Amino acid sequence: MNYSVVIPAAGQGKRMKAGQNKQFLQLSSIPLIIHTLLVFEKDPWCREIILVTNQEEKEVMKNLVHDFNLQKVNDYVMGGSERQYSVANGLDAIKDETIVLIHDGARPFIEQAKIHELVLCANETGAAVIAVPVKDTIKKVTESKVETTMERSSLWAVQTPQAFRLSLIKKAHELAKQQSFLGTDDASLVENMNEVVAIVEGDYLNMKLTTPEDLLFAEAILASRKGKE
Repeated sequence: MNYSVVIPAAGQGKRMKAGQNKQFLQLSSIPLIIHTLLVFEKDPWCREIILVTNQEEKEVMKNLVHDFNLQKVNDYVMGGSERQYSVANGLDAIKDETIVLIHDGARPFIEQAKIHELVLCANETGAAVIAVPVKDTIKKVTESKVETTMERSSLWAVQTPQAFRLSLIKKAHELAKQQSFLGTDDASLVENMNEVVAIVEGDYLNMKLTTPEDLLFAEAILASRKGKE
């Protein structure tokens, strides 16, 4: 089953404190964004990649794609002032009705088997997300004081990719625009329409690289996977 994927990679990732777009940080001598793109380049179900970037870095991205001989990057789309707007621009570049995945450029460890499970689920339900059960105790805090302890058994940490029928997620973005609604993730826009979003249990290694400490874990994951090859 074929799908398209939109990969937002225009943000500067200030929490990484790298002084540059974190997508260009090196992991085992390869830029982070290339690790992510290669996951989809190697997946036979992926028919195209829409890469969302900013104007200043477009040529750098294009050169990297060329240097690593990636064939599935079909379009380079300009990012917006918010991730939600960047994703909307990416969705507009997809012409045919399909299942579309939206995946963080800084999340390079998603497994192909999980992608396929997610695509099949979204094809059946219309919308599906990868998520993992929360392991830590979660407390709701107001002004540095605990307000309540959440019931952990019902809490899931949502990751990407998130998968949707293209017509559904575009409709959700259009409604959000009309309402000036800014969601916390792509699925929240679908939830805003009172549509069901299914859960596919993911992998705790499917981490998003956000802080400098995450780079240490990422290198460890890469070393572990290399040892299994």
